[in-house]
This record gives sequence, structure tokens and C-alpha cells, in this order.
Amino acid sequence: MQATIKASIAGLAVAMAFAGAGQAQPAGSAAVQAQALQRSILQTFDVPPGDYRILVGTSELRPNGDGGRQTHPGPEAGYVLQGSGTMSIEGGPPLQLKAGQSYKIAPGVVHGVKSGPEGVKLLVVWAVEKSKPFQTPVK
Repeated sequence: MQATIKASIAGLAVAMAFAGAGQAQPAGSAAVQAQALQRSILQTFDVPPGDYRILVGTSELRPNGDGGRQTHPGPEAGYVLQGSGTMSIEGGPPLQLKAGQSYKIAPGVVHGVKSGPEGVKLLVVWAVEKSKPFQTPVK
């Protein structure tokens, strides 16, 4: 059963790598972004044969917060737990987020999220190459 779960996760990571992309929007200063966005990593594990690590966590933005623009060296998939916001994904239109929706972002694609008046809380899965930084801020 564990091998099946690992194979499914590896398949999910590969499938997410070919996900679509959307339009980026400018963001505020890095100091403000750091205060607005709070991440909590809930679990990490390697994907065989060991080049990628899966991180499962939450991202929370305070009301009317700006998470800034960034990239990740692997795919990202998320689910909106609470609140609302707007996700900008380079190459496409802004995605309006609300509780119960999911999204996906291909590796290396510039993206960012801005929360609505009640803030937003996301459950997020990142697949990242272990040899690369988890995130790269983009101006």
C-alpha cells in the first residue's frame, strides 16, 4: 500500500509539472510580504528515486494581504480552506479564490496571491527539487 501511495504522489508531481499558467501582478515590498504571508509546513517526504521532496503545508494571508510574487522549482497545488483572494499566475488571467476551490501552478512559473477582506488560508502541496531553494522571490 505504501508503494502505491508513493507511486500516486510521484504521478501527481509529474502531472502537476505540466499544469497551466496565468497572469502575474506587481507586489509590495519584501518586508511587508513577509509579514503578510505565514507558512506552516505540516509534513515533508522524499519521492523515489529521491530527487524531489514533497512539502504539505498551509499558507495564510492576513486580510487584504499580499504574498508577493515568487517561483518554486517544482509544481504547486493548493486548496482554499477559508476566505478569498486573487491568485495571479503568469501567462493567464487572475484566478479568483474562494473556500472549496483548488489551483495548480507549473514549476518555475511566477505567481502571487492577494487576500480579500477576510484573509485567505490555503492547504498547499509543493514538489521541489532537493538541490534547489524552496522559493525564489520575484520583483
